[in-house]
Amino acid sequence: MKLRKVMHRGVKWVSPDTSVHEICRVMTSSNIGSVPVYDEDHIVGIVTDRDIALRALGNGADIPALKARDVMSKNVVYAHDDLSLSAAVKLMKRKKVRRLPVVDDNRRMVGIVSVSDILQHAGRKVSRKLVEAVAAAHG
Repeated sequence: MKLRKVMHRGVKWVSPDTSVHEICRVMTSSNIGSVPVYDEDHIVGIVTDRDIALRALGNGADIPALKARDVMSKNVVYAHDDLSLSAAVKLMKRKKVRRLPVVDDNRRMVGIVSVSDILQHAGRKVSRKLVEAVAAAHG
């Protein structure tokens, strides 16, 4: 099965200049835990709820002044939409990521795959190993 069959389409994204407050509003209204950061038609980062907790709240920063670029994780791991589900699981395990933005042939984001998507589409053994790998990275 290819990622294009599993991914969530219509992904919300923000620019590097988006305020952390606005990012939290997007996460809350969309019931999501991460928002990719897009600049000039390419993914330049991703902001997760964990990024906000650790890089904004955890550092005692001036939260109203913070922007996506201040808290985002850089060097985003992403995958092509024709990657197989099993290859995506291996990539997520190796990189210890919970979310994987999905791009098309032009490197434009077309979706995102999360651990919960994997749990719905992969077998129990594969799902368990993925959860163990990413949980250990954040434990």
